[in-house]
Amino acid sequence: MKNSKFTYQKSGVNISEADKFVNFISQNTGKKKKKNKNIGGFGSISNIPKNFKEPKIVASTDGVGTKVEIANSLNKFNTIGIDLVAMCVNDLIVQGARPLIFLDYISINKINLKKLKSILAGINKGCNISNCTLVGGETAEMPGTYSKNKFDIAGFAVGVVDKKKILKKNKIKKNDLILAIPSSGIHSNGFSLIRYILKKKRINLKKNKYLKKELIRPTKIYVKEVLKLIQQNLIKSCANITGGGLEDNLKRVMPEGLSANIDLSKIKPNKIFSWIKTQNVSDDEMLKTFNCGVGFCLIAKSNNIFKIQKLFHRKFKPYVIGKIVKGKTKIKFDEKVQW
Repeated sequence: MKNSKFTYQKSGVNISEADKFVNFISQNTGKKKKKNKNIGGFGSISNIPKNFKEPKIVASTDGVGTKVEIANSLNKFNTIGIDLVAMCVNDLIVQGARPLIFLDYISINKINLKKLKSILAGINKGCNISNCTLVGGETAEMPGTYSKNKFDIAGFAVGVVDKKKILKKNKIKKNDLILAIPSSGIHSNGFSLIRYILKKKRINLKKNKYLKKELIRPTKIYVKEVLKLIQQNLIKSCANITGGGLEDNLKRVMPEGLSANIDLSKIKPNKIFSWIKTQNVSDDEMLKTFNCGVGFCLIAKSNNIFKIQKLFHRKFKPYVIGKIVKGKTKIKFDEKVQW
């Protein structure tokens, strides 16, 4: 048979390289170094834990936005996978769910095994931190859709919660306190603004040691700590502070007739946010774009604060930033952030 004039590989898709990556995943994601039998099939099969009386499935999907461009510019890909897992599992625990399984989607202009293995290493680490299993995913080689070296990633997580343990708005009462769990940094939101600043200010990221470290710092995964709080009935509700900042995310868990009164002067911004603020960014823009140092919020009775704080490492110890009061406006801000 004559060689085909037109082939899939000539169009830019290399199936053999993709197969190599799938084989690598199956050999490196199973527990105790055993082959992950889910990888490579058409779908993954997982058990629902038996210790749940009335199990409810909770699902979440997300990406890391243009933080992938920071990874590309620094040629550093081993942490972006942690971000991907964090953005999904941190949403699951808001409703009290324990993460069980995770799937990823990677789309790229051309298969680069070294880059993909590095991304996978981060995803594996994120799954280990959150005690869930990478059970499958998809890698799509898409020449013509992405320019040279460009890629995108998305994640999908599934968790389970007992019906009686679901965190609901109606549990929140007047005089409950709002606690902030510190963020590890920018997490995975607001990078389009950051990249705009870098471009306009002509900042060479590769030559700036401080920014080079901070902008690729992975998102904190709050799963272990928050699940302990839920198991011990120490919190009534919580919120993952992502795009939209404190206001947009806290109001999603606020019941009618009650308001979260936040004293912004109590917030402790990471150094990186103080730097962003100096780049001619207003307070309002900072608060609606970034977490500003508050990665996650808890709502709890005042007499539970000491017990809550004991479950956290000193670096991420929760502290009070507000109180639940009566009101029609779901979020109220007092004072100003001390940048």
